Amino acid sequence: MTVGEAIRAAATRLAPASDTARLDAELLMAHAFEVSRSDLLLRYMGHTAPKRFFESIERRVAHEPVAYIIGTQEFYGRDFRVTADTLIPRADSETIIQAALEVKPHAERVLDLGTGSGALLLTFLAETEIVGARWQATGVGIDKSVAAIGVADENASGLGLDHRVRLWTADWTKPGWTRRLGTFDLVLCNPPYVEADAALDRQVRDHEPASALFAGPEGLDDYRVLIPQLGKLLVPGGVAVFEIGAGQAEAVSAIAEAAGFAVELRHDLARRPRALILR
Repeated sequence: MTVGEAIRAAATRLAPASDTARLDAELLMAHAFEVSRSDLLLRYMGHTAPKRFFESIERRVAHEPVAYIIGTQEFYGRDFRVTADTLIPRADSETIIQAALEVKPHAERVLDLGTGSGALLLTFLAETEIVGARWQATGVGIDKSVAAIGVADENASGLGLDHRVRLWTADWTKPGWTRRLGTFDLVLCNPPYVEADAALDRQVRDHEPASALFAGPEGLDDYRVLIPQLGKLLVPGGVAVFEIGAGQAEAVSAIAEAAGFAVELRHDLARRPRALILR
């Protein structure tokens, strides 16, 4: 079977499992050849489809996300390694970066709570280096998952930022978790915020780490734990940027205001509430 034939057949087979069946098939074929999708479409369509492509299609039929199969996900124009130990960075979360660059582009010390793949922290550091705002900015990323910290460390090395980043395990539900952190100009956080009984797509519920998704019956448990503790993590004039679910702006704003913060809301490209800036 040629590459073109195999992609067409795979797209048909994937249709019940994916809204982007043709794209998924092309990405998985490109991964099988270890080339870019554009190179695949230009140069490989007449080649014989490799065995590993069909193996990856079986994984996708079982609703495993493409990012986990190929091992990377693009975020803010960069490729990040991801595994089943980390959430897959999503375009919606780029709102966090845009808000942080707007309100604190000169941050010298940045903390990422629940760093996962490191996408938020590493992207902010890389973007400030590009614009020349604070090339010497440094960051700390924490996560309760040892495996996730390992993935973030790989991404830091891959982006040449490992000398500017410290990564370690910490659990913000445990006493003393802030003890060795110090204070920061900017705190970034995409916490678990999904309601425990939320109806999720199978590729999310069955494959992404539950500990990074779910946060109690209202999805607010981690905000209630973290936001009241921000005061000891921020320098005077420091700012925190939190991702929120589309229906959580009012509830999380109330938690922040009760803790003494002024709150600004930012929307994602679909005009859904996505980020809260806390001052």
